[in-house]
Amino acid sequence: MENLQLKSLVTADGYLELFLESSPVPDCAEDEVIIEVHAAPINPSDMGALFASADMSTAELLGSPDKPRIRAMIPESMRKAAAAREGKALACGNEGAGIVVATGNSQEAKALMGKTVAVLGGRMYSKYRINKAKTCLKLLEGTTPREGASCFVNPLTAIGMVETMRMEGHSSLVHTAAASNLGQMLQKFCINEGVDLVNIVRKQEHVDLLEGIGAKYVCNTSSPDFFAHLTDVLAETKATIAFDALGGGELAGDILTAMEHALSRDAATSGPYGSTTHKQVYIYGGLDRSATTFNRSFGMSWGMGGYLLGPFLQKIGRDAANKLRQKVAAEITSTFASSYTKEVSFQEFLTADALLVIDKRATGEKYLINPSQV
Repeated sequence: MENLQLKSLVTADGYLELFLESSPVPDCAEDEVIIEVHAAPINPSDMGALFASADMSTAELLGSPDKPRIRAMIPESMRKAAAAREGKALACGNEGAGIVVATGNSQEAKALMGKTVAVLGGRMYSKYRINKAKTCLKLLEGTTPREGASCFVNPLTAIGMVETMRMEGHSSLVHTAAASNLGQMLQKFCINEGVDLVNIVRKQEHVDLLEGIGAKYVCNTSSPDFFAHLTDVLAETKATIAFDALGGGELAGDILTAMEHALSRDAATSGPYGSTTHKQVYIYGGLDRSATTFNRSFGMSWGMGGYLLGPFLQKIGRDAANKLRQKVAAEITSTFASSYTKEVSFQEFLTADALLVIDKRATGEKYLINPSQV
């Protein structure tokens, strides 16, 4: 078998190159399987490795349509950060799903022959992927690779947000860019769990979408009364933890300020330095690539930091993480279902127009690569 893999390379002269590399598929070890990948999503968490901060408006096609090679300029201000990657072709793609076409001799591996499985572990923008059998999530009978492609990053992040809320002593939460695939999963999961969720979006169509799946609290940043509405909702829900997908701009600080205003309505929770209730914002995304800015108008009991799925899964341990994966597999066509803007082949992905659209990172838009599609 011949593998075809998407690679991302930073060149010494300050360019990003995206190209396809072919190589023979090696034999798998006794406890491994070979997966023919049929679906691998492009998540926001994939884009750093894929695009290396390149300006995709400068992208040009260097190769032929059947063997495309895309080249785009990395802005001067971003080249220092990308320097460590110079000359190293990275294989990308955090997760995906496909069909097991060959196995090693272990019983665990043989049991997966012909089965549809989902995998988290990188290098999924490949026609074939070798994986340890024990790391594959066998999907329920009838689940397609397209349905199972996003089994890990978004569903487990949604569950992780709610579990982090509970572990840190909060009772409800806030989420930004909430009309995304992840945001919709989180809303459905919170309804199932009886947790109040405050959704923040920037368009009326996003408000309508979330209310259509049962959201009770949706705040629109484009509304002139956004801050007042957010403060009222926070006072009602008592939400004191937020997960921010934007990262840049003023929104994280605005959320902390609104939390403080909501808490200050109860004099019993306030002291000379503001509310004594801890307020927390976790930044887990970078949809807004500008600087994170805020005015300290929210007292002294607050925190702002980063959030990643990996450390959460390590904290809860392997057994608990496996139970969560099984829960996702059981609800992958309901609570944790994903929708995609478009499914593309490698060749369709490697066009200047497609890459420019994907790099816009528009809320609610998500692309799916099918490496086995010609």
